[in-house]
Amino acid sequence: MTRRLDSEHHMTYHSRNFVSNESQTVTDSAMIYRILDAAANRACEGMRVVEDYVRFGLNDAFLSQTLKECRHQLTATLSLVPETKRLATRDTLGDVGVTIGLPSEYRRDSSLDVVRASFKRVQEALRSLEEYGKLVPTGSPSFAKSFEQLRYRLYTVEKSVLRAATSPRDLFEQRLYLIVTAASCAAGYEVVVRGALAAGVNIVQLREKRMTDRDLVTYARQIRSWTREAGALLIINDRADIAVLSEADGVHIGQEELTVSDARRIIGPDRLVGVSTHDMTQARQAVLDGADYLGVGPTFPSPTKAFNSFTGLEFIRQVGAEMTLPWFAVGGIASENVADILAAGAGRIAVSSAILAAGDPHRATSELLATMTTGNLSTKAT
Repeated sequence: MTRRLDSEHHMTYHSRNFVSNESQTVTDSAMIYRILDAAANRACEGMRVVEDYVRFGLNDAFLSQTLKECRHQLTATLSLVPETKRLATRDTLGDVGVTIGLPSEYRRDSSLDVVRASFKRVQEALRSLEEYGKLVPTGSPSFAKSFEQLRYRLYTVEKSVLRAATSPRDLFEQRLYLIVTAASCAAGYEVVVRGALAAGVNIVQLREKRMTDRDLVTYARQIRSWTREAGALLIINDRADIAVLSEADGVHIGQEELTVSDARRIIGPDRLVGVSTHDMTQARQAVLDGADYLGVGPTFPSPTKAFNSFTGLEFIRQVGAEMTLPWFAVGGIASENVADILAAGAGRIAVSSAILAAGDPHRATSELLATMTTGNLSTKAT
């Protein structure tokens, strides 16, 4: 009799324990789907807020397309969770978080503050989706991993959006970028640089391939003193180390030189990094890499630099249609073709021989700047 009672008690205990465990499992499952639903809504809402800013504020086609792809990637991953389960566990009226808020959540000082907050909201939501997604049987082993990959991708997009939105005003305001090689200056580099600065050039790049390092540092420091006096920017081609030593404003790199990331390790976060691009793939990658501005070309053959091929005006049109980041058309631009460059959509040009080879660099600069403003050449530079 005692054994029977013990047996019945044992069965009853395990039966109750099974029911308790099963109930706990159901409760945990409902909680997980509820968390996934809330995190999914936060992520989708935040991404739309950012996309609206990029589309209607920056008018940036490339970044708008990138954000749209991210949003669709999120939607596709979320589709692996049955919508019925998410909706069944949604309880907005019973959500204790609805009534919890801080004053700072309802105050934004600018549209850029909205974008920053929205990016963080999306990234936090994706992390929640990633962690709790590990507990959901979707039949896809990469379900949680997809949220992690999307989060990393959005870190890069965030950098690109904020870079485009906060690029130094000095770059947006520039129209004429002078590339100087001392040996190509018909009137001597001091006359050329000082004359161009006096005429209104506000950004000068030094492109010297044959100077010794010591000579280059001395030369760059001399040009730095002239540009600083004129309130202009100084950029050093390729050499991030020389840019730092000469206290230049930045470095310009090509497709075979340092990466943007490596250049920043040398020059730091406050100096500029420009990147030469020769097709749309390179231009888009430079934006994602965090470049401050782009060189777009070579458009035409140049007497100061040899190229195997030329991108022509079509590349100018493509970049103009997609990019918000400041960019300069470059390559063989002179008084004879600058009107075509402007008509193709360029608002900024980089020149070399058009000023370096001129008998009167000040006059050549003035006329190019006048063309950038009016679209017409008054007289031909000599």
